[in-house]
Parts: sequence; structure tokens; C-alpha cells
Amino acid sequence: MDRLPNPAWLRSFESAARHLNFTTTAQELGLTQTAVSLHIRSLEAELGQKLFTRNARRLELTELGQSYSLTVRRALSDIALSTNSLFGPASRQTLTIRAAISTATYWVAAELSDFSARHPDIPVRLVSHIWNDSGKPGDVDVELRLGYGDWPGVRSEKLTDERLVPVCRAGDGSPILNNGPLIHILGYEDNWARYFQANGTAPPDQPPRFSVDTTVAALQLVMAGAGYATILERFAKNAIRQGAPIAIAGPAIPFAQSHYLVSAQRAAQPTAAAGLFCAWLRDRLATDAAD
Repeated sequence: MDRLPNPAWLRSFESAARHLNFTTTAQELGLTQTAVSLHIRSLEAELGQKLFTRNARRLELTELGQSYSLTVRRALSDIALSTNSLFGPASRQTLTIRAAISTATYWVAAELSDFSARHPDIPVRLVSHIWNDSGKPGDVDVELRLGYGDWPGVRSEKLTDERLVPVCRAGDGSPILNNGPLIHILGYEDNWARYFQANGTAPPDQPPRFSVDTTVAALQLVMAGAGYATILERFAKNAIRQGAPIAIAGPAIPFAQSHYLVSAQRAAQPTAAAGLFCAWLRDRLATDAAD
């Protein structure tokens, strides 16, 4: 690490540079005047330069002291700001939700404004990942996963039944896709075969035009007119409500996977905020099912 003076000396120097008075500095920092004076002398000895001119009745910063005080003040302010943001009281109350990037983008984020309106005192942090094994269930307050609910070492609560639909750029729809170019999503490469089979149609005898690793990327290609993708009906409808220039291009078929709430086998009691979010989510899904 580059040369760095004792942080306690820097803290005393920053305060003394503001007050130009060792007694006031000592009171602010909860130190004795002797300790503050020792910190300043030690810092000056470390730097090999005088930082203050000591007059009979007052202190004055030297030119070097004035320049250095601005840098030290900014650095200490940045540390304080980061500390308060990451570890302060607000951070301890923040609800952290983790979900796959497509679930986060096209479901959770689309619904969060309603939760926030009901619970404006709960700050929310939404983090996303591509694969389900990207983190441990105990790392966050709430985790949503899409799958079969058979993950080892975790408890899972089924939330949804999902359906699959093909989507195209708005205005490009046609019966059973009109042999348009197909976009595959890695990990779900068999979705197209299942879709064509469910509709009694043979899949086109051609390789996929594009293969991507997220629904987000697939929808960007769809919106650009690059082809058709199969995605969850829930995602498609939310994307359309958000103004995405896409359309559902065929009937929905059942999808074997579901969304689950996931927690560690020996998870601690959920926080109050997590409990409120899970209750809100179940209620929201029940309302959607009724509609």
C-alpha cells in the first residue's frame, strides 16, 4: 500500500484545520488537548512539513496545510458517506431480494411500485443473477427461483404456475410463427420443440438464428426484429404493459417450471420486512390468478 499516515492523526488534523483551535478540536473528538497536539506534531514529523503556524493566540494553516486539509477532508467525508450508506441504520432495515435477471426485470421490478406504495418505510434492494447457484439462500432476505423446486439443501415454497408463449416484434405476428428465425435461450433449448409439439406442428429443420443466456437478451433481439422467442407469458405481458414493442404470437402452453420462494434448510426467522414482502407477493399472485 502507498504511504498512509496514521488515520487518527489525519482525523485530528482535519478537525483542527476546520476549527483552527486545538481545544475545540479536542472537545469535538473526545480527546485531550495534549493528545490532539501530539497527533498534529506526529503527522508533521511523518510528512516532514509544518501544517500549522502557531501564533500566540491562534493557529493558521500553512499553504501546504491548506492544500492537504482539502484532500483529507474529502477523503474522510467519502469514507463516512460510504460507511453510512452500507452499514448505517437504513442499510440494516433494507429488504434485499434476489432473483434471476429475467424474473427481476420482467416480474419483480414491474410489481415493486405497488409494494412500495403499501410499505413506503421499507427500502428495497433488488439484485439479480443468471444461474440459480449464483448465491446462497441465507445471503439475502428473500430469494425467488424458477425451476422444479428440487434444489438440494434448501426449502422451497411454490408460488406460481407458468405458461409459455412465443413472442415477436409488434406487427410481425403470424400463425405458428410462419417459419420465422428462432431465438433460443440457453438452458431452455427444448422450449421450441415443446411448443411446436403442443401445437401439432413440426419444428423447422434449421439451427437457431441466435442463442442467448437470458430472456432479457432474447427480448432485445425480438424487439429488433431478429426473430421469435419463447418466454413465460407472465414476462411477456409485463413487458408489453411496460411499453415493449413486442406481441404474443401464438397460444400459450403449460410450462413445467414454476417460481419458488427459497430459503436455507435452517434459515433464521425472516425479518419483518421479508415477512411483509412474502405476504404481499402471495396476495398479489392470488389477485392475478382471480383476474
